[in-house]
Amino acid sequence: MHALITAATLIVMAAGLAGCVLPVLPGIPLIYFGYLLYGLFTSWHAYGLGTMLFWGAVTLLSLFVDHYAGTLGARRYGSSLFGLWGSFAGAVIGLLLFGLAGLIVGVCAGAVTGELVAGRSLTDALRAGKGALIGFFAGILCKAITGLIMVGTFLWLIR
Repeated sequence: MHALITAATLIVMAAGLAGCVLPVLPGIPLIYFGYLLYGLFTSWHAYGLGTMLFWGAVTLLSLFVDHYAGTLGARRYGSSLFGLWGSFAGAVIGLLLFGLAGLIVGVCAGAVTGELVAGRSLTDALRAGKGALIGFFAGILCKAITGLIMVGTFLWLIR
């Protein structure tokens, strides 16, 4: 039974790692859910309340960073609200139509389109698109590193 619980937890955590790159899956929260799942079925013997509180705080912080990384990147490069919403819409449309490559292109193209709709110059629109893309990749990098550390810690604790 323990092997089944461990396998289920690792599957949830693997989905969480995928979610660190794909915005349709809540990456870090899924990994944290893996900790909860394992703990609920094993009486928390591998780790305790301190670990859960720490990773819970990290999970909340990652949600904040994830939500604002693209926004902060775009804002830093002069994006308006139109560019921010355009970046979000471009990411969703790009992902739905073209997968991961569409997501990446959509973030930038959406920000540029949003800025052009707002009446900004092409130079300003391209700068906002660059900022949205930088913020997007910075967010992915932070989530991926955090996710890998969380899963690595889990594997170390249950050994």
